[in-house]
Amino acid sequence: MSIAPAEEKLAEPSVDVIPDVPWVTIVWNDPVNLMSYVTFVFQSYFGYSKSKAEKLMLDVHVKGRAVVSSGPREKMEIDTEALQGYGLWATFQKDE
Repeated sequence: MSIAPAEEKLAEPSVDVIPDVPWVTIVWNDPVNLMSYVTFVFQSYFGYSKSKAEKLMLDVHVKGRAVVSSGPREKMEIDTEALQGYGLWATFQKDE
């Protein structure tokens, strides 16, 4: 017959918790959407100024992609889905 110890030592929680941020939403260049439409979407959905929206649109057009938002994974999923709803090619990933 075994006897249980009088006190049970509880494990200490780890202090090295790394938050699950940031994630990024990426818009990719596509042969379908006009540059003016992509600029419009960035202004409409994110509320970006015309100059910021145009800069991001030019990154998409020239570099093939642009990071358009960053934050927690859940928010990036929402942004990606919304941009896809506008017909843009968008994905999200953990920021590198």
